[in-house]
Amino acid sequence: MKRMTCFQDDFTVKTNKVKEIILITDQVADVVKRSGIESGICLVYAKHTTSAISINEAVDPSVRLDLVTAFNHLSPQLEQYRHMEKNSPAHVLASLVGPSEAIPVRDKALFLGTWQGIYFCEFDGPRIRKVCVQVLG
Repeated sequence: MKRMTCFQDDFTVKTNKVKEIILITDQVADVVKRSGIESGICLVYAKHTTSAISINEAVDPSVRLDLVTAFNHLSPQLEQYRHMEKNSPAHVLASLVGPSEAIPVRDKALFLGTWQGIYFCEFDGPRIRKVCVQVLG
C-alpha cells in the first residue's frame, strides 16, 4: 500500500482595495511544483473571515471587475447589519464564496480547465493576507 505524502506552504497576498479579486494560480502552481507530488489533491485555503478562494475564468481580466460588481449587489453596505465592525458585507460574501477550493493534481501540476484560474477574493481590504496551500498525494 502506498503511503500518503503531504506538503504545505503559505504565501502572502497584498490587497489594495476594499473588494478585489486577485489571480493566484501561479503562486499555487509553484507550491504544487515544489511539493514534488505527482498525483493527488491541492487544497487552497484563505485564513481569514472576510476573504475567500474561488475558481473562475482567468483569461479575460474583465471577469474580475464583473465579480466585484456582482458582489457589491449581493451584499451591499446596509444600516440593518448589526455587526459592530462595519464589515458585515465582507463576512456575508466570504460565507457565500467559501474559504477554500480543492484542485486535482496530475503529472506534478494543477489539473485546471483550459480557462480556469484560482482567485483570492478580498472583501475587507486593503490588507495583507495569508493563503495556505496543502498538497496531498
